Amino acid sequence: MIIKYGGNAMKSPELRRAVAAEIAALRGEHLPVVVHGGGPFIERELAARGLSSTFKDGLRVTPPELMDVVEMALCALNKRLSQEVGQAVGLMGRDSDLLRAETFDPALGRVGRVTGVNAGLLRTLLGAGLTPVLGCVAVGPDGEALNVNADTAAGAVAGALGQGIIFLTDVDGVYRDYPDPASRAAQLSRAEAEAGIAAGWIAGGMIPKVRAALDALERGAPFATIASGMTAGVLAAAARGEAGTRLTP
Repeated sequence: MIIKYGGNAMKSPELRRAVAAEIAALRGEHLPVVVHGGGPFIERELAARGLSSTFKDGLRVTPPELMDVVEMALCALNKRLSQEVGQAVGLMGRDSDLLRAETFDPALGRVGRVTGVNAGLLRTLLGAGLTPVLGCVAVGPDGEALNVNADTAAGAVAGALGQGIIFLTDVDGVYRDYPDPASRAAQLSRAEAEAGIAAGWIAGGMIPKVRAALDALERGAPFATIASGMTAGVLAAAARGEAGTRLTP
């Protein structure tokens, strides 16, 4: 079970520890792999140094002088989260070429698109009873770090392992009539999701979340669930298909 843990859903230390305990509890039924972002933590480190960043098409423009700060912030968060999960190993893409990537837009600087996943390393750790906790920094062809989108990185990991993925974010799922909670779609096929985007009831910030889920399906994941990481107990329910919105091929 791949769990993408979004930066906005982990800002509260108390809630983060609660979710970490839920991830650990999943080991009784699944072999979890955690892939995390960390936007708010990156912002804090940049601000502490008098630096700022801009975004292009939802991606942080990352010139080389910012890449070091991005990597440092995510590494610190990675170790903290792996400690909270327990019986876990914190990893970044540099570790044994765990995430390989290439740049795709010079205007974005050190931003990459995942081209390969060292699935063998993940399977070895899982076989040893350890939970891999992976930060979204990859290694480029030049051997240097690349900033990669955590959603698409998690989708690439899910595809490489052929496992389902849960995107933990700050919303309860996909709504047909946002914000009416009764309109949450429990399940959507790829065709229904594409139709929802075209019709406009999947809109705004939900579009990239749904696109990331569809990308995971395209890469080989059997399902992708979008669920809230802001409420205790949701992760186990989402793993059973009882919370969030589950997208299927």
